[in-house]
Order: sequence, then C-alpha cells, then structure tokens
Amino acid sequence: MSNIIATNKRAFRDYAVLETVECGIELKGSEVKSVRAGKISFNDSFARIEKGQVFLYNTHINSYEQASYMNVEPTRQRRLLMHRGQIRKFDAEICQKGLTLIPLKVYFNSRGFVKLELALCKGKKSYDHREDIKRREVDKKIRQTMKARNK
Repeated sequence: MSNIIATNKRAFRDYAVLETVECGIELKGSEVKSVRAGKISFNDSFARIEKGQVFLYNTHINSYEQASYMNVEPTRQRRLLMHRGQIRKFDAEICQKGLTLIPLKVYFNSRGFVKLELALCKGKKSYDHREDIKRREVDKKIRQTMKARNK
C-alpha cells in the first residue's frame, strides 16, 4: 500500500476483523479527483453481495467542485471489483456465520489505481470492548515497567 487516503477507525473499534482482501472500486472521473483530494468518509458504510457482485453502500465521496454537471450522487452504491472465487468464498462465510463486509482503507496503489481494503468482520459485544480496554491497560503497564527497569 503506498498512499493511504482514508481509514475506517470505527471498524476496528466495533468489529473483530477476521480476514481482509484488496479490491478495486468502480468510480467515475469526478469521484477519483475527489478521492485524490481526500474527501471520502466511511460513516456507517458496508458492503453487500448481490447476484454475484459486491456493492459498497453509504460511503460518502464529496462532489468535485470543478466537475459541474458530471458530478454524481455522493452516497451512491459503488461496485467493488473482486475475483469470482473471492466473492463466492465471502458469500459462503457470510451466509453460514452471520458476518459482515466492512471497508477498512482506501488508498492508491503503486500503479495509481484507487483500491479499497475490505474486511470480513464479526460484531463485537460489550464485554469484548471491556476486554480490549483491559488488554490495553495491561500492555501500557508492562511498557512502563520495562521502561523504568531499563533506566
């Protein structure tokens, strides 16, 4: 990954990430310019598999001001470009285990194409959040004691 444009920090807080995959995203020209300017938001966005294709919902890409009449709706559904085998695998896991597809990052790869990191996630319960907080506190105490010990 070369140039990260946006990350979905909320996904790491609310979901346990099980598996990730890089996929392309079908954008119009004005949307690419807007993404290049960093005007993209992941609030409540998710992906869904429909008729053998993956679509991204609720991702807000601001309109590009210089595009005038070529602009499209900011929250339209966008098709994600994945291999058929990956789609079938994710579809089977979603149906069996009740998982969801959540976008994690948008970035430009080395060839200049917009790529999206899509994750297969499971929703966290409230006790999972508490365990994460405890783990962070323990790690922090360990680092502090190691630092004090090394002095």
